[in-house]
Amino acid sequence: MKTRLLILVATLALGLATTLPARAHNDPSTGLSAASGLSLSVPVAISVAAPAAVLVNDEGDLLYISGKTGKYLEPPSGRASLNLFSMARDGLKQALSETFHRAVREQTVATLKGVRLDGEGPAQRLDVVVQPMLQAATQRGLALVVFSDVPAPPRRRGRAAEHEPPGSAERLEALAKELLQAREEARSTREEMQTSQEELKSTNEELQSTNEELQSTNEELTTSKEEMQSMNEELQTVNHELQAKLTELSRASNDMKNLLDSTEIATLFLDDTLRVRRFTTQTTRIIKLIPSDAGRPITDIATELNYPEMSQDAQEVLRTLVFLERDVPATQDRWFKVRTMPYRTQDNRIDGVVIIFTDVTAGKRMEAQLRAAQARLAELSGNAQPQGAGDGLS
Repeated sequence: MKTRLLILVATLALGLATTLPARAHNDPSTGLSAASGLSLSVPVAISVAAPAAVLVNDEGDLLYISGKTGKYLEPPSGRASLNLFSMARDGLKQALSETFHRAVREQTVATLKGVRLDGEGPAQRLDVVVQPMLQAATQRGLALVVFSDVPAPPRRRGRAAEHEPPGSAERLEALAKELLQAREEARSTREEMQTSQEELKSTNEELQSTNEELQSTNEELTTSKEEMQSMNEELQTVNHELQAKLTELSRASNDMKNLLDSTEIATLFLDDTLRVRRFTTQTTRIIKLIPSDAGRPITDIATELNYPEMSQDAQEVLRTLVFLERDVPATQDRWFKVRTMPYRTQDNRIDGVVIIFTDVTAGKRMEAQLRAAQARLAELSGNAQPQGAGDGLS
């Protein structure tokens, strides 16, 4: 009953601490006197029937004090502190700390009976009850610590009492209380050790599981390393093969360039869109080509040929796959035989055209000279034939 009454006192104290200051602030004329009267009258009215108690948080800091607690608590010397364990008197600190933490941890009422207080006066025993506040969500994390004095046991009468030395009954009772307290502390210690052992066991299982996962990860990494090494070896082999092929291609390209240059034949390679792919040095004497013209359309490049049909002929060769030859005039009275052929790859695929320019200027000049000589010969023979016919008739 007294414990419930103290819980009520603590609840009212917490409510007053949060509501009455606000009312006093809103109404300075009346709120201050009402707050002061109510906050003083309620604990005074209830503390007549309630034992000494304190309201603390889960760390033992005092929030509210009910009744006279001077016999059990005193301010420590040095820096000011309102912590329950710092203010507890000798003989009460250790037992109170263990009981308080057990009650907070288990969220249940914990009782400490027959604790002996060491003081200047006669020995005093008391009971301590630690009650966690679970009535409302706003009171979670708080606890009520109640102190109750234990009356001294009655002295035995009779002959046995006469033969007992003075204070033997009190000493036996004190020893019994201390034994009970020691057993309680041993039980609490044993429970804490069991809890710690279970936590250590759980932690050990987690560490074992983590170790197994790490071992599995290590095996996977080892496997991946072996696979990477094997892949690296394969890549090195492929790299050597590619380097060998690159060397062969470079040698073949050099051979082809030297072959084309040695023939002194102007050759032009176009792709299937009639863009410049490659050309020989002799081609630059006919078409104004430079190395950077690779990839440009042939129609965009100036030429000395009088050959506007070159792109049409190339497209016709791509369409029919039949070569074409034309005698094309050029500047400076030059003539070239232009031969356009389809460009075939090794897998027999058409991939552009090849245009070969052959200088036939000398042949054209000899042909012109021959035609002129034939014309003169025909003219001479025509002039000589009428004279011979006249002579024969005469």
